[in-house]
Amino acid sequence: MNKTIIVSNRLPVDLKYIDDELVVKSSTGGLATGMKSVHSEGNGIWVGWSGLADEEMDENQKNAVDTALAKEKCVAVPLNNDDIENYYYGFSNTALWPLFHYFQAYTEFELTHWDSYVEVNQKFADVVLQQVNDGDTVWVHDYQLLLLPEMLRAKNPTLTIGFFLHIPYPSYELFRTCPWRDELLQGMLGADLIGFHTYDYARHFISCVSRIKGIEINFNEISYANRIIKVDSFPMGIDYDRYHNAALEHDQSSEESKTDLMKSIDFHNKSNDGSKLILSIDRMDYTKGIPNRIKSFEYFLNKYPEYKEKVRLVMLAVPSRENVAQYQLLKRETDELVGRINGDLSTISWTPIWYFYRSLPFGELIDLYVSSDVAMVTPVRDGMNLVAKEYVATRTKGDGVLILSEMAGAAKEMLEALIVNPNNFDQIADSIKEALEMPADEQKTRLDALQKRISRYDVERWASEFLKALKVAKDIVPVQVAQKLDAATIGKFATHYKKEGKKLFLLDYDGTLAGFKNNPSDAIPTQELYDLLDKINENKDTEIAIISGRDRETLERWFGHKPYTLVTDHGAWLRKVGGEWGMLDQMKKSWKENIRPVIESFTDSTPGSLIEEKEYSLAWHYRKVDPHMAALRTMELKHVLKSLLTNNALSVLDGNKVLEVKNSNVNKGRAATRIVSETEYDFIFSIGDDWTDEFMFEELPDSAYTVKVGNVKTVANYYIKDSSEVLDLLRSVTGV
Repeated sequence: MNKTIIVSNRLPVDLKYIDDELVVKSSTGGLATGMKSVHSEGNGIWVGWSGLADEEMDENQKNAVDTALAKEKCVAVPLNNDDIENYYYGFSNTALWPLFHYFQAYTEFELTHWDSYVEVNQKFADVVLQQVNDGDTVWVHDYQLLLLPEMLRAKNPTLTIGFFLHIPYPSYELFRTCPWRDELLQGMLGADLIGFHTYDYARHFISCVSRIKGIEINFNEISYANRIIKVDSFPMGIDYDRYHNAALEHDQSSEESKTDLMKSIDFHNKSNDGSKLILSIDRMDYTKGIPNRIKSFEYFLNKYPEYKEKVRLVMLAVPSRENVAQYQLLKRETDELVGRINGDLSTISWTPIWYFYRSLPFGELIDLYVSSDVAMVTPVRDGMNLVAKEYVATRTKGDGVLILSEMAGAAKEMLEALIVNPNNFDQIADSIKEALEMPADEQKTRLDALQKRISRYDVERWASEFLKALKVAKDIVPVQVAQKLDAATIGKFATHYKKEGKKLFLLDYDGTLAGFKNNPSDAIPTQELYDLLDKINENKDTEIAIISGRDRETLERWFGHKPYTLVTDHGAWLRKVGGEWGMLDQMKKSWKENIRPVIESFTDSTPGSLIEEKEYSLAWHYRKVDPHMAALRTMELKHVLKSLLTNNALSVLDGNKVLEVKNSNVNKGRAATRIVSETEYDFIFSIGDDWTDEFMFEELPDSAYTVKVGNVKTVANYYIKDSSEVLDLLRSVTGV
């Protein structure tokens, strides 16, 4: 039976040694809660760091940790203090965390941190690979493990791999600043399904893949490495019943069972008739917008002074990464702001801000949620923000108002909240006033809609929807007719080649014999290519035909001195070995005077594009153009050209990063037919990368060996990965 392995930076259990005794507690975090059912089913395993560094434990303690974790169906990845310092506090939290949250000023790119990040991701991979069997499912979580999917796939391609990012994904303009952007994207592309909280994050990721990697993308499907990778959004939910039921129990609790915090809140409410509480709960993190929230509350009190002594901000800030400089500065700024505002505005009976800097147990969190009339959740950037959902879940009496930042992923779902820009103090002040004065029936209407949505799409539904989509994604097969060339098939080619009879090689040039260059004039033949073709051509009864879209002058300059058959301009000109150049069809070129200005205007407005003028065609190259602009411009240019060519014997070829206008009657298929018809060949081998080569594959006899460079839909019989494999393939077939 296949199993599901969950992988995250931390395990869903908290481990501590207290007086040499190991204490194990289950984590109550959102991920641990959401994955509980997945983890508990069958023979699932959770892989992650235990929270204890190797140096902190002797061998007996390590064994005790492993034994305790085994009971929880967990396996630890051993990390030392250097790993934690450089991989976690280093690259993960001084490079990726600020970069992905748009805090570029806080972003640090250190080579030692990156090296540690690679090393630790490999440590995770090694542990996971020890636990998996062929066909298992692995679900990798979050920004600390971006390289892991590709590491796993490289070692075991049979795995079904999902990846989910729990923080925002930045725009291309920001992500491109990372020195290791290619490696990070490559790592994520090892997954079969890549999930994000919102469509915006998924869109940013797809944009980065397109612009940085230059990979083909169709809507939310990425065609890469002979696979289809699905990208989608899955907004994470909460354990709704846990919070809702806890709030119901709170409503029924006796006076004796109340916490000290709840008794203090009750005393406040009795002493301040009509006073309202506004709740703020966050980790102490610069992404949460805590100073802005405090300042906006002060702005509200000064803009609407009638609310002084009637409203309090109850602010819980949970300590986080206290050894990091930015967090220490944030704590100091927060302390100073709270102190100044309370000093400026407090009266004998009223303090505007109640400030708690600590963690609170679950029961006291419920006290705060239930007792607060308004929740103000205004991060400057947040992947999702579950506090907003937890507050809504606890509103069992149908009252309460949520003020929510548009920069939180939750804002995409929770549209009934009062949505604000966290940097707009005036808007926030007005929203606080609106929340405090909102009629009861409107509060209930908004809450009913919010509760219905988040109760239906809870955290378990989130997990099950992702795994369901992962199964579907794994089963997607790239559309193709061709078979991948393997050693056995190449051996069959070679055996056939060695037999008596005439042999013909029909070879495309750009993208086949030579890789693509940003400037087409740079793709000149190498000495290695010349030597290989000469050796093949010297073999008994072997003929080489280079059949290219290049112009006659260029191919003549490169190969005119060689005893090869040459076909240029996609089949317009033909020169047999020892013969003269001849046109396969009579063509006009006067049309270029009308079409050239159109293409030139697009070239002028599209940075990175260029025109290549051939004798009987015009080619518009856009290999160096930004992919998004290229998609737009090519669509526009094709539309314009096709409208101009309706009454002409011309057509538009849509090649590999090139549009070419040429005579409709000219194609490589007709040229190949001409060559094959004049001699009886016992062995025909044809290879090309472009859809213009499809004409050649179609026209050749069924006995021909046709090979496509690249895994795309083709009528060729076989395919290879890319042009880097072409020369070795020719060597293997011919034995030179």
